[in-house]
Amino acid sequence: MNESLSRLPRVPADRLTKPFMRFLRIEAMAGAVLLLSTLLALALANSSWSASFLALWDIHAGINLGGLEISRSLKHWINDGLMTLFFFVIALELKRELVLGELRDPRVAALPVAAAIGGMVAPVSVFLLIVGDSPGAGGWGTVMSTDTAFVIGCLAVLGSRIPQSLRLFLLSLAIFDDVGAILVVTIAYGGTLNWLPLGVAGLGFVAVATFARLGVRSIPVYFAMGGVIWLAFDASGIHATLTGVVLGLMTPARSWVSDKRLHAILDRVIAYPPGDHWSSDTAARNDLNKAGIATREALSPVERLEMALHPLVAFGILPLFALANAGIPMIAAKFDPTLTTAIFMAFVAGKPVGVILFSFLVVKSHLGIRPSELSWGFLAAGGLLTGIGFTMALFIAELGFDAALLNSVKLGVLGASAISAILGLLSLNWLTSAATR
Repeated sequence: MNESLSRLPRVPADRLTKPFMRFLRIEAMAGAVLLLSTLLALALANSSWSASFLALWDIHAGINLGGLEISRSLKHWINDGLMTLFFFVIALELKRELVLGELRDPRVAALPVAAAIGGMVAPVSVFLLIVGDSPGAGGWGTVMSTDTAFVIGCLAVLGSRIPQSLRLFLLSLAIFDDVGAILVVTIAYGGTLNWLPLGVAGLGFVAVATFARLGVRSIPVYFAMGGVIWLAFDASGIHATLTGVVLGLMTPARSWVSDKRLHAILDRVIAYPPGDHWSSDTAARNDLNKAGIATREALSPVERLEMALHPLVAFGILPLFALANAGIPMIAAKFDPTLTTAIFMAFVAGKPVGVILFSFLVVKSHLGIRPSELSWGFLAAGGLLTGIGFTMALFIAELGFDAALLNSVKLGVLGASAISAILGLLSLNWLTSAATR
């Protein structure tokens, strides 16, 4: 019996849903790894190895070529260098959803966009209301974003009981406010602009677009150009991680080789009878090489890059970021209770209120669509989870606060993330349990 005939036929939607589900599975597992890394950082920061552990991230590393020296601390290379790949992957997923996924419908996309805006405006307002004009007020950008990995990880705890529409809503919301947060970082926390390297970065983007237009398909070439753009941004006063966002959104979301062309090329290879056809410069070997290129290019660059980089970011870069940034020496540190409370309340109260209010307004104004299976109860419970702001919150805190205030900020972020996760999970568990009674 032909095994393929025993399965349901494939439909075009499979090509849209499978990459999305793969992204969710990796994010769910990444949430657990990120949690372990955070707990390890806290444990080491409060152990007898605390001084050595905290000093490790201040070690400088770099290169010196003649008169050109590029040297940064390990924490800087992680936060500004490796995190560029994090933003690149986030932008790739956003591009795929906007071009190929459900968000290609503007009214469907309007709901998570509005929720993301509300989830940025409301917590910033709460934060500024509590801190007033104190020295920590300049770090308002810290409370803007939601941690994608932890939120998806929380949803994974409840498994199939959670509507798929809620997963898409929260993932889209988190991606939109991550992009919004990095734009705020660029505008509010950048240095004085240096126009010469900024012009070099602009020429780099033009070169990337030109190469793509000419049909250059070598990924190493584009990564090399991305490195040059990163260095130019780093010298220009604009935060270098913006490189990842822009290049991710520039990446093509459609494949170069269509399914029909792929089948035609593969049919030529399969038509050869068994035997040694590939060992010399023959038409058969050329067809085989062509088939190799076609099978690779049947996937869009967005999908290929996301498949290659997402596990590296989720299980390598983000845990390393947590180790470098989440360590708080609880015993020796001095905390500012007002600042910690402001961070805590902005995430736990401000985030869900902003998400729910702006979602309600966009739906009632008929600018956006709320999926029928995404009830207001589930949306509100999901809104509680948006108070988990770990990764981007710590990332922006390093830019927006003086070193003396960082431990107070980190305590507020970690406390808010824990409480938001507990409240969100309890609410979702109650809703799903009530539905099965």
